[in-house]
Amino acid sequence: MGLLRRYRSTGADPLFGHPLRAHHGVAMEGYFWRITDPDTGRVVIALCGANQGPDGPWATLGLAAWPTGFLRTAAVDGAWTDPDRLGVRAGAGLRAFDATCQRLHLDLGPGAGLDMEIRDPLPWPHRALGGSSVFQMVPGLNQYWHPWLLGGRACGTAALGDSVWEFENAQVYAEKNWGREGFPDSWWWGQAQGFADPLACVAFAGGLVTAGPLRTEVTGLVVRLPDARVIRLGDPLISPVATRTGDEQWRLSGRGYGWRIDIEASAPLDAAFVLPVPLPSEHRNVPGDLEHLAGELKVTVRRHGLLVWEGSTALAALEHGGLARARQELRRRGLDDTLPSAPPVQRER
Repeated sequence: MGLLRRYRSTGADPLFGHPLRAHHGVAMEGYFWRITDPDTGRVVIALCGANQGPDGPWATLGLAAWPTGFLRTAAVDGAWTDPDRLGVRAGAGLRAFDATCQRLHLDLGPGAGLDMEIRDPLPWPHRALGGSSVFQMVPGLNQYWHPWLLGGRACGTAALGDSVWEFENAQVYAEKNWGREGFPDSWWWGQAQGFADPLACVAFAGGLVTAGPLRTEVTGLVVRLPDARVIRLGDPLISPVATRTGDEQWRLSGRGYGWRIDIEASAPLDAAFVLPVPLPSEHRNVPGDLEHLAGELKVTVRRHGLLVWEGSTALAALEHGGLARARQELRRRGLDDTLPSAPPVQRER
């Protein structure tokens, strides 16, 4: 094994590296797509976690939609990630999930599937560092994060129970996260499109980052402005992001490089999906995420004190994660707290 391959097997990437390539050696690599159609108020997410278990690779798959509250998840045998570019396959014959930068296919059985083509992509523009910034170079972190697609057009269909949704020129976002096995006690995440300007995009992710003796709370915050500039804050020393989160409120304030970004977001707890997270070594999914697909979010961006852009959307994804928190929410809903997933209580039909 060459030095670069060995280094990347820890989850790390060098400057000007390629974080979309598979990190063979980590316990889990997660791939996530979100499709937002502001004209109809419809949102669909598709996820694939490629996990390394004691009996071979397996995958966590999921498909969810708003406003219907549709949800289907599964743990399937078989997973493959592309060592040369972004690519993931999973399931029997590696056919249940098949995705690249240009297309997305998911088949979870009758009434649960997705076929999308990604056109006119707006990729992450910074070559030196990805979404994890300088932390991408630290080996052995519990989590790395890279929002590699900050816009574009999604065209295709989604089978959701008895309905088939058609998308033409919907907005699309995608990211990859990866790392060793284990989750912090709490983490937070959000992503938003559906602003008045269709080119705008917001994403953030945070939690406790650990590697050996290193333990620090970090939030990465990314905004793609309507004029195509992409701002990334979240380095603890030079561009810190202060975060206050709960089950229904998310507040972030970041400063650095002359920029200030403030975000306020909210969503009712009853509208949250309970989504699965993998335990790779145990070959099973457990409840871990409370995720909303249509929260309220307002963002304000200033440069040297002057307003550059502000926007709001009612189609924001908002997440407050934690294994204990997810089990508690299942019990609050009167459900078995070992269920790996559950649809929202509050939904539109």
